Amino acid sequence: MGPWASEKTEETGRTMTTQYYTGPNYGGRFLGFLLAVVLGAAGFAFFVRHATTGALGRIATLITGRATTFDTSVPAVVEKIQRLSRLETVVYSLDTVVEGDRSSPILPDALAGDRILLVVHGQSIAGIDLSQLKPEDVRIDAGTHSIHVALPPSQLFVTTLDNQHTRVYARSTGLLVPVDQNLESDTRAKAQDQLQQAALSDGILDAARKNARATVTTLLYSLGFQQVDVT
Repeated sequence: MGPWASEKTEETGRTMTTQYYTGPNYGGRFLGFLLAVVLGAAGFAFFVRHATTGALGRIATLITGRATTFDTSVPAVVEKIQRLSRLETVVYSLDTVVEGDRSSPILPDALAGDRILLVVHGQSIAGIDLSQLKPEDVRIDAGTHSIHVALPPSQLFVTTLDNQHTRVYARSTGLLVPVDQNLESDTRAKAQDQLQQAALSDGILDAARKNARATVTTLLYSLGFQQVDVT
């Protein structure tokens, strides 16, 4: 059927033919084309604005002819690393049983002893306080786009017991003595010390430093450095 359509109406023996023009809707096509152009331009602008690193960044640079630059002076780099502040990189968890007791130098425990067993769950958190980074800890070679950063020492930030999962497993008190009200709290403090020592013995500080190095290395590559050494 062509752009013209016809409609026939019969009324009292007479036939009337009405013709309609149904040609292409150029106005609708133009609006669709215009919408596609606007959406494409918006997508292109978003890509160019946000593709700043890696392969996408290089593609954006080739398209626009502009290179994304960062301030890679020592003060600027130190400030960016310091923003990470108290970087927690390792959480060490431990479940164990800890014993606490009171005893008499004269009487047996059955008469004068006090003993408690705690089922303990706790954790230690370690990392590096990057706010302690100093300008002299950063060396930059602008010619080779390389950087060396000496991180502050790793630290054990905190060791805590999970009170919801720490409970008294057993308690026995001698016949001649009252229950020592401080024994449980003293045993909890003992458990916290043991947890901290276990975390240190298992190398939590080394793991914290390794993870912090990986985090800072990723940051420095994102700033445009081509050779990164973090120690």
